Amino acid sequence: MTVKITIIGLGQIGASMGLALAGHREQVTTLGHDKSAEIARKAHKMGAVDRIEYNLPASVEGADVVVLALPFDQIYETLKFIAQDLREDVVVMDTAPVKSAVVGWVKELLPPKHHYVGLTPALNPDCLEEARTGIEAARADLFSQGLMAVTIPPGTASEVLKLAADFVTLLGAQPYFADLAEVDGMMASVHLLPGLAATAFVEMVTGQPSWADIRKLAGKLFMAAARPLDGEKSAALAEAALQGQTNAVRVLDEYIAVLKSLREDIAGEQREGLQTRLERAEKRRAEWRHERAKGDWRLVELGGQPIPKAGDVFWKQQLGGLGGLFRRGDKKSDAD
Repeated sequence: MTVKITIIGLGQIGASMGLALAGHREQVTTLGHDKSAEIARKAHKMGAVDRIEYNLPASVEGADVVVLALPFDQIYETLKFIAQDLREDVVVMDTAPVKSAVVGWVKELLPPKHHYVGLTPALNPDCLEEARTGIEAARADLFSQGLMAVTIPPGTASEVLKLAADFVTLLGAQPYFADLAEVDGMMASVHLLPGLAATAFVEMVTGQPSWADIRKLAGKLFMAAARPLDGEKSAALAEAALQGQTNAVRVLDEYIAVLKSLREDIAGEQREGLQTRLERAEKRRAEWRHERAKGDWRLVELGGQPIPKAGDVFWKQQLGGLGGLFRRGDKKSDAD
């Protein structure tokens, strides 16, 4: 039995998931939907999905797993639109940066006997310098050598947890099981803050009276500082900041405090202190890049056992394969 997976949103993340799953045709079949017919056709042509469905409700009918790889501002309306067409016991996954909000929407919009799993991918370190965005940046190994945080609401069935872990390994990543609030807090620092800081930076610089002249000299550093805005729709970033308001305000306050302290060092001509801070930041960045490039996170475990790789015999025996949950459900239906 193959598991039917629908991927809604075929940008870099969604199309890359499809490309990774394409190496496991014996276990899964994939259907894709994107509001852009052109992108959907491109995803199908490149082998990211087995077939495409232009009608959104029809795309989820009969699906065992539905993955929402969408800009954050589109998730609520999409859930609302597909709610009545989801099969019982479907597992709905998302890649949103604010999980607590999505959990609330799932409870509000989806009928009982539906399951939610939040996924937060850390991309392959080889892709961190990638300037392209969207489907043009999709690749089968996008999640290799990285973690993927898995979050579930309290009370979720253990079979769903196992299904999620198996799904993540098929993508080439290591599952990292984390609390919803923990993930939201982390994403505020590494996703929301860079986008909001870049927004403030661009607003400040381009808002200066002399911008007409400044822009002529803006170069590599200006581009790098503004890069967090690449591929991030303004509506999605705004919605994520508002839905994750507590964490967004917290990290902004902390960032402002550091900026003020940095300003005081410069205004007070604290040369030694300023240089120490800059060297410390450079060292920490270099350490992170080295650790991230190595991608060897051996402390991530499931039940005291190392996370097995996709296709591992032990994995299939312990978790029953990706389709284990649905095979059990089908047998129950046959008996009835």
